[in-house]
Parts: sequence; C-alpha cells; structure tokens
Amino acid sequence: MLAHERKASPHTVRAYERELQGFAEFVVKNFGTKFALTRIEHQHIRSYLGQLYGRGLGKASVARALAAIRSWFKWLARQGLVEQSPAALVATPKLPKHLPRVPTIEEMNRVVESADDDGAAWPERDRAIFELLYGCGIRNAELVGIDLADIHWANEAILVRGKGRKERHVPLGDAAAEALRAYLPLREAKLAGAGKSSPALLLNVRLRGNGRLTTRSVGRIVKKIALAHGLAADMHPHTLRHAFGTHMLEEGADLRAIQELLGHERLSTTQRYTQLTVGQVAEVYDRTHPRAR
Repeated sequence: MLAHERKASPHTVRAYERELQGFAEFVVKNFGTKFALTRIEHQHIRSYLGQLYGRGLGKASVARALAAIRSWFKWLARQGLVEQSPAALVATPKLPKHLPRVPTIEEMNRVVESADDDGAAWPERDRAIFELLYGCGIRNAELVGIDLADIHWANEAILVRGKGRKERHVPLGDAAAEALRAYLPLREAKLAGAGKSSPALLLNVRLRGNGRLTTRSVGRIVKKIALAHGLAADMHPHTLRHAFGTHMLEEGADLRAIQELLGHERLSTTQRYTQLTVGQVAEVYDRTHPRAR
C-alpha cells in the first residue's frame, strides 16, 4: 500500500518495514508467536515505546516508530482485520521545537562560490550540487533523482520528483544554469571515455553502478566543503534547503510562493521550516509600531 497507493519512496518503505519488524519482535518475545493481532491493545504499544526509551532512543525516534505502528493499524482497520486501531489511543511524544542554525546569506554565498575549489573531487560537479540545493531549495533525494532530460533550458526550469513521487517544476536560476553548463561537457567526456551512458544528471566519480550519485555521497560532499570554509559540523544537504526558504523569507518572498517552491503540501510545514531573524523582527517593529519612532 505504501509503495503502490501512497507512492512512498523506497527509503520510506524500508523505514516503516524496519519499525514494524521491531514491534513484531517485541510482541513475539513478550507474548509468544500465537498472540493474536486482535489482542494487541494500546498498553502493549505503550510498553514497546517504553522499551525504546529504555534503549536510549530519543523522542524523535520513538515518534517515528509510533507513526509506523499507527499507520499499520489504520490500514488493518480499513481492511477489516481489526475492529479499531489501538494505536489511536497512544499519544505522540512531544518533540522539542528547534530548528537548525541556518548559515547567513553571506556565509552561503562564500561557500557556494568556492565549492569548485581545487580541494574538491570533481569541482564543477560539486559547484552544481551546491547551486541546485541552495539555489533551487530541493531535497537531497530530489537532487540525485534529476535526469538530464529534466533540465528544461527553454523554460529555465527543472522537473523534480518529490515525496510521494509528486512532480513539480522549480526555477533554474542564472547561477545554477552557469554551474550546470560548466559541468555538463565534463560529464559527457567522462561517460564517453568510459564507453558508458547514464540518464542521471549528477554522476559519481568512478561511474559505479548506473553512474548516479547517491544521497549519502552528496551528504559527504556538502559536509566536507562546508567544514573547509568554516561552517558548522552539522551542515548537511537539508541545511541548504532550509537556508533557501529562510533567506527567501528574509528578502521578502511570500510564504505561499516559498511553499510551492519547496513542494510542501501544507503551509504549516513551510511556517515551521522558515524562521525570522532577530534583525528582521526588529526592523519590522521599527518600521510599523507607532511607539518605535
């Protein structure tokens, strides 16, 4: 159902499978292999979550496990295999509301513009990675999923496939376009030299497999370049996406426009994703409050 109806990514399907396997092993270990599915109650689920806490898992990990169990029981109820979902009675752990520190516009410009320095494994490709992640606000998985045919030069747009395989077009800015034009001839030369072909836009250096770069490799590239230019050690591809939304908001972009660009279904997600800087709040106060002047 996850894969075919909800069009969930293979990563999501594996994650749900892993969480449900853990819960199933807990039930078997504590109640035996013949314990009927219909006998599972909310107390059993709470007990399992308590065990996860006991193993040192944080609230986010426990909440993820509960989400998988809740989704599974909801499906079982729709199929008539259980009368109602016991997971509905289990409260989700309250997660702390924190956002990662977002690099400033100046910091991002410095890193992006020097992403193709001599220390990079494939400088032109790595510059394109930064320009696309920060310049287009796309997810890591969306980035590595881009094919050469998805670049629509005439419309200055890129077709990306987001969560649930939903497609959207994002603008291809001048800087990203320039980086791609510098990278593409080298990409073609590498494929030709190896006697290979690949639909993937971003290739790994050794053309392993089908040549497509992986999300894990992108994470390593981003962290390495960010650290080399004095940014925080927790820098990762999603930080660039977060910076994209935050910086657009700081520069006056409409929240709904940012929502469309990021591919969020709900505006509330975009609101959590962006943050106002202290300077911007002070500037708005100074400009608008009658007692501030």
